Amino acid sequence: MSFQPIIPFGGNVGWSFLNKTRDAQQAAFDGSAGITRNTEYFRDTIANIDSAESLVSDRRLLEVALGAFGLEDDINNKFFVKKVLEEGTLDDAAFANRLSDKRYFAMAEAFGFDLDPPNTVLSDFPDAVIDNYKTRQFEAAVGEQDVNLRLALGLERELETIKSNNMSETAAWFTIMGTPPLRAVFEGAFRLPPQIGALDLDRQLEIFREKSLGVFGTTNPSDLLSDENQEALIRKFLLQADLSTSASATSGGAVALSLLRAQAPIF
Repeated sequence: MSFQPIIPFGGNVGWSFLNKTRDAQQAAFDGSAGITRNTEYFRDTIANIDSAESLVSDRRLLEVALGAFGLEDDINNKFFVKKVLEEGTLDDAAFANRLSDKRYFAMAEAFGFDLDPPNTVLSDFPDAVIDNYKTRQFEAAVGEQDVNLRLALGLERELETIKSNNMSETAAWFTIMGTPPLRAVFEGAFRLPPQIGALDLDRQLEIFREKSLGVFGTTNPSDLLSDENQEALIRKFLLQADLSTSASATSGGAVALSLLRAQAPIF
């Protein structure tokens, strides 16, 4: 039986508990049988994989590959995944470059099946993917109990990726808006409705910048990498999530009470 993260509370209280116990819980999770089997198989096999076709044909390898980028739900979308990986990222017209979800670009770039040879033959490739896989799978296990805590856990890594790629301010915001987990945290913390996703991209960019300036005094996502700002962002997100849940429960309870009263007999 695999290790299940211990999440006794939700919201900011749960976040504080998870921060204190995260290293120990991650280590226990990494040592579970399922994770060990998958990572050992990936390490022993991936150097022999030189094409997207070979990767998607091996379900165990594909599980690790997708899980390392938070895309495990695509395990049965083999044709789609193959197209993403096969076309790579070097060509501007490549499939991954045209998708709004930037996680596909990250996966295609990491495997490099548009290179000769692909990155799968590099000696440090397995460890890099496995480290990501373990981290993301722990986050997914947390998410099975509290999806908001899963999103909070991934924030630091996602923002650090933006910084390490030396993105411009505009590119950073487009990456945030195009990475669903990141976008969910920012939309929640900024109290933005999901419907803004239907607006023109330039207008969305303006809104995100305006909200960031109002909340953090900066329009540059790189400024949010400080421990203080990251913690503030997470706590605002979790607080708003709790308030939304409470409001939904109250609204639902009011509707139920109204229906019960309407059905009650009059004596």
